Amino acid sequence: MDPRLARVVGRLQNLPSIALPTDYPRPSGSNKLVEAAHLAELSDQTSLALLKLALYDENDESGDDDGDAKTRSPSAFHLLLAAFSVLLHRYTGDTDLVIGSSSPTARDPLVLRLSVDPTDPFWSVVRRVQQIEQEAEADALPFEVITRELNKNKDETTTVPLFRVRFFDETDELTENFIRSTSLTSDLTVFVTRPLASTRASLAPRISLRVLYNSLLFAPARIASIIDQLSVLLRKVAASPLSPVGSVPLLTPSQRATLPDPVGDLNWCDWKGAITDVFSRNALQSPERPCVVQSIPAASLSDPQEKVTFSYGAIRHASNILAHHLIKGGVQREEVVMVYAHRSVDLVVAVMAVLKAGATFSVIDPAYPASRQILYLQVAQPRGLVILKGAGAISPAVREFLATDLQVRVEVPAVEVLPSGEIFGGCEAGSSEDVLKSHAHLGAMDPNVALGPDSIGTLSFTTGSTGIPKGVKGRHFSLTHFFPWMGERFGLNEDSKFTMLSGIAHDPIQRDMFTPLFFGAQLHVPTADDIGIPGRLAEWMADSAVTVTHLTPAMGQLLSAQATRQIPSLLNAFFVGDVLTKRDCLRLQALAANVCIVNMYGTTETQRAVSYFAIPPVSEDPTFLAMQKDIMPAGAGMVDVQLLVVNRNDRTVPCAVGEVGEIYVRSGGLAEGYLDAAATAEKFVANWFAESAPARKDTLRHPPSNGLPGPEARHWKGIRDRMYRSGDLGRYLPDGIVECTGRADDQVKIRGFRIELGEIDTHLSQHPLVRENVTLVRRDKDEEKILVSYFVPLDGPALNDYASEVTDGEDEKGVVQGIKKYRRLIKDIREHLKKKLPSYSVPSLFVPLRRMPLNPNGKVDKPALPFPDTAQAVSAPSGRKAHTTEDTIRRIWASMLPNAPQPIPADESFFDLGGHSILATRLIFELRKAFVVDAPLGLVFDRPTIAGLADAVDTLRNADLGFSYKQPEAPASTNLLAVPGAPQPSNPPALLEYGDDLEKLVPHLQDTYPELPADFGAKALTVFLTGATGFLGAFVLKDLLSRDPRVKKVICLVRAPDAGKGLERLKAGSTDRGVWDDGWVKSGRLEVVTGDLGVEFFGLGKDGWVRVADEADVVLHNGALVHWVYPYDKLRSANVLATLTAIDLASTGKQKLVVFVSSTSAIDSEHYVQLSDSLTGGRSEYRGVPESDDLEGARASLKTGYGQTKWVSEKLLFEAGRRGLRGHIVRPGYVVGDSRTAVTNTDDFLWRLVKGCIQLGLVPNINNTVNMVPVDHVALCTAQAAVAPLPLPAAALSVLHITARPLPTYNDLLAPLAQYGFATSQCEYVVWRRRLEQHVMETQDNALFPLLHFVLDDLPTSTKSPELDDANAAALLGGRESTVSEELVGRYLAWLVRAGFLPEPSEAAPEKALPVLGAGVIKAAGRSGI
Repeated sequence: MDPRLARVVGRLQNLPSIALPTDYPRPSGSNKLVEAAHLAELSDQTSLALLKLALYDENDESGDDDGDAKTRSPSAFHLLLAAFSVLLHRYTGDTDLVIGSSSPTARDPLVLRLSVDPTDPFWSVVRRVQQIEQEAEADALPFEVITRELNKNKDETTTVPLFRVRFFDETDELTENFIRSTSLTSDLTVFVTRPLASTRASLAPRISLRVLYNSLLFAPARIASIIDQLSVLLRKVAASPLSPVGSVPLLTPSQRATLPDPVGDLNWCDWKGAITDVFSRNALQSPERPCVVQSIPAASLSDPQEKVTFSYGAIRHASNILAHHLIKGGVQREEVVMVYAHRSVDLVVAVMAVLKAGATFSVIDPAYPASRQILYLQVAQPRGLVILKGAGAISPAVREFLATDLQVRVEVPAVEVLPSGEIFGGCEAGSSEDVLKSHAHLGAMDPNVALGPDSIGTLSFTTGSTGIPKGVKGRHFSLTHFFPWMGERFGLNEDSKFTMLSGIAHDPIQRDMFTPLFFGAQLHVPTADDIGIPGRLAEWMADSAVTVTHLTPAMGQLLSAQATRQIPSLLNAFFVGDVLTKRDCLRLQALAANVCIVNMYGTTETQRAVSYFAIPPVSEDPTFLAMQKDIMPAGAGMVDVQLLVVNRNDRTVPCAVGEVGEIYVRSGGLAEGYLDAAATAEKFVANWFAESAPARKDTLRHPPSNGLPGPEARHWKGIRDRMYRSGDLGRYLPDGIVECTGRADDQVKIRGFRIELGEIDTHLSQHPLVRENVTLVRRDKDEEKILVSYFVPLDGPALNDYASEVTDGEDEKGVVQGIKKYRRLIKDIREHLKKKLPSYSVPSLFVPLRRMPLNPNGKVDKPALPFPDTAQAVSAPSGRKAHTTEDTIRRIWASMLPNAPQPIPADESFFDLGGHSILATRLIFELRKAFVVDAPLGLVFDRPTIAGLADAVDTLRNADLGFSYKQPEAPASTNLLAVPGAPQPSNPPALLEYGDDLEKLVPHLQDTYPELPADFGAKALTVFLTGATGFLGAFVLKDLLSRDPRVKKVICLVRAPDAGKGLERLKAGSTDRGVWDDGWVKSGRLEVVTGDLGVEFFGLGKDGWVRVADEADVVLHNGALVHWVYPYDKLRSANVLATLTAIDLASTGKQKLVVFVSSTSAIDSEHYVQLSDSLTGGRSEYRGVPESDDLEGARASLKTGYGQTKWVSEKLLFEAGRRGLRGHIVRPGYVVGDSRTAVTNTDDFLWRLVKGCIQLGLVPNINNTVNMVPVDHVALCTAQAAVAPLPLPAAALSVLHITARPLPTYNDLLAPLAQYGFATSQCEYVVWRRRLEQHVMETQDNALFPLLHFVLDDLPTSTKSPELDDANAAALLGGRESTVSEELVGRYLAWLVRAGFLPEPSEAAPEKALPVLGAGVIKAAGRSGI
């Protein structure tokens, strides 16, 4: 190996993969790129900072005078690259960065691998950049050489880009090819430019930055933010070059205005009252209003369920009685009363009673193991105990602990509430009298116990690293403070119907109960069967007409599992407790079209969810989720709450947009703290940002009216500006909302429960047969999080009792093969942990190892630990679901197809019942809306029946929305040459795979084809032309007939009843395009024959076929059925079989030259984008995809049926060429208007795009190139190929690429709209796409409606087109080139306005006036030319 290559490869081993924060989800599958550009000039202050840094001498700091080459002054480029690297580190937390770059001294690009540590002084990063660049320059090699060596012996499907960010100096040589070759896999590219400046300008360098970025990933605000932060960073480090880069402030002035102000007022004194007082007030105002609706288990699952309603008056009556009993029993203010509970109305009464007594309630779930219950009791030290009758009896071990270790003053042994408000408490041992009987007369009297904001009302538990639960004391302030705002923001009121679904010992149960009680609304309580049986929960919610629910994502998944009932009543679903995914949201939207999903963030210590991110109902905005990433963000702080993201290296520095920091929650509603004062001091901290802020007025102690403070002031500790240190990592998005990125410690959440991995490992290590252990969170094959414990058994005699006689092998990581050997030990370990941990903390998998894999630091090598995939396969969808899907699709069809039979058969084709391409597009939108699936717009052509669509929709839904729809493989038709109108079998053939079809068609070619006649180059030619009535065909006809005497005659195949009608059609089409000449007919140089591309002999009949074959010298096959939605088999006859017919015609009689007009659609695949990039990025002789390419790279990857037909046709011609056929394949890109007259084709994607943008009022920012060439240039090349083909030894049938030079961009086409006065504004592509989809779904009146499949599904891929090498075409035309200039775009727009295709510009004073066109034909005309 070349020593230089060896050094480069050595430096690039084990490359990291940078993950920049994106604004939109990264597209799955193939690389997609919609390029956008952002231009910025650095400010004078930033330029001066660069100058100051360039003059900085670290020797001044150290006193060292040694000025060798290593300390040469850095250039502006080095300083900017160092600052950019620091930003990347701050955005990602990565310390190992790879950046593609360039060099002023090396012709080849550089791959720079830089390390950045938060403690590094900025100046050391600058010096490191210089050193790394110097090393890379010394070993510079062609990029393809480096990638080839790095990817050697690797599977192509597993190779990843070397880098995703690039940083160039715009003046460096040979950058352009490298830029093109890596653009598809680069997220962000920065170009540094230094404009010319006069001597009168500032001495500071004038620097401009041009940022190219993938607008599918980033919003413009994100890019602007990066540039602003780069400037801030440079100004900060210029003042202190030795500052550690991890803590330099990056906050910009505009961000400071958007992000939370850490010293702002949060209405600390805005006390909303105690929940007990609000509840009692509601009960007194409306005592008969339903409060709790309890579902009662039916005798069997098939029997109807009974519901029992408890009024507000009844709940108040019962809770007052119990509260008086607790007070009488000696429970003191803020003492803990433990409730042994189950999900029921009894729990609501018990909790309200404890709070009315001024005490603190805590809940024990009987499902916890006895050892865990004892731990909670030990921590809580309750003085009261309330046991709900339905919760069952307390276990003997717990009862013994209560008797011996606790001082419980009052116990209520069996609480049961009746709908009348009557309450029973059970009898004490040895007594027959109910314990509550003596207080039954106090039901109408609320206890006179005053409560204030700082009264402690709740004790909740969170796990601790030592294995001992931490008790969290909750204040009354938070129990009510947020409800008025939530009511206003989310429409919650007394008519709302809530659910009780949270775990009863999980603090969100408080939210389930207190929210409806605050609003005077209903709380519906399900049975255990409603929650536990798949599908039942949705039925229960629908039957109960629930409007609001609080869920964890796990409960949401349970709700949607096998659900068959829609829940139209559900208006709000609040999620908290774990990561909420897009998949979770889509599942719920499929059940409840009217639900607003709200992702909330909060912890036990914040008492309530404190931030929110709202997702509008799919019925209002079906496109919103498409723009969201897979994980929903935490959102913005609720009223009077701030989520502060703080620098991890210096907590006095607030994070700027995009950088990862630790989340602190600032709020007046935080919990009081832990029972452990030391733990409280660590996590509940005073706001250091406000240390010097002026004192705020305490309006609770000193009311504004100068009156006396209320009783609540006695239970108020004054204004305390505190923050809770969450331990969660996150970042601000450009709009100020927060997204979480992980945990700062090992604490994790699974199914809404917070888990300490350390606690699990502590208990696991205490098992006598466990030597070493570590517990991790892993994702199974369904991407669900599960706990996996790895352990090394302690060898010895005791272990033998737990080992089975199973032979175990071992791989290099020390995995014990065959967990069966230690099955009994694993069972024993599981039982051991069940006694120590709640069920949700017991790992799902236990993996025994011979030894723990260690990394070089001596720590457990966690990535090396194996993961045995034991996830169960997803069960097949039930018949009932499929039936439901078919019924829904049938209703949609009936609404769209007015003449369809009733009922519509499941096996009838949509198109046979009157459907067409526009209705097909509308149908897909209806399916997307009805089922909330991302159905591809070509689906209805793949599956045109109700049964087929239902199967495809169910496949999409059951794939957890993680996989795109794939057309099932099917055998190709055996009726290879079937033509329209011929009798078809009763069972239609399966859809054809175009690659397979080619192999079946090749045998129809002749074994050999003769040479052209010897006089071909000298004689006057007769040309047989198809497609002459189309747009391009009209110009080809004109060009051919202008070549007198070389072209003697042109015979045009036209579809018409007779030759006279055919001539009229041909003349009309050419006249509309301004290229008709009556002299052609009079001179006899033009003849029309009638026929059809898709039938035998082109429909000429045997005699006509023979006559044309004898007369013609050239077959110029330009005709085709152009359709961007039809599948391959629907276009096959007109496009593929017609090509075979053209080949047959060329070899009937004397041999003829064949010219075939194809399309770049034949190479519209990622393979050719990559091939183009590799050729243009290196030192290849080609400027893009060679004209000699064999097209094998697109054998199975073309998406459009039209492109597939062109591919098969070209491959047939290639094979015929190998057998001797002479001619050319003309392969143009987009064919646009005449460069002289501006006559253009209105039925074209590009002009529909222009018109659709004008109708929408928005144009997308797309900097991708588009290969559009004027029609007269394409016609010139086509006609030249027919009359003066390239001489041999060129391939017998070679390709001619027609490409614009230079290539225009989509922005070149769309940006002039606003300049010429069309009321349009530019926006990012993702926003434009969403607005377009909304517009079409609302109005179904947009020029792009028939092509939405292309715009919404394929445009990001299709607009990244391969570069084309056009050596053959250049040789044919003598080097003549063409493109679409800015001036020509204006001429096209002027023509389209005059033709009535576009409206007149509406702006009164446009920047430019449309060009004035000369005399000529102005008439909108389409492209069809079959």
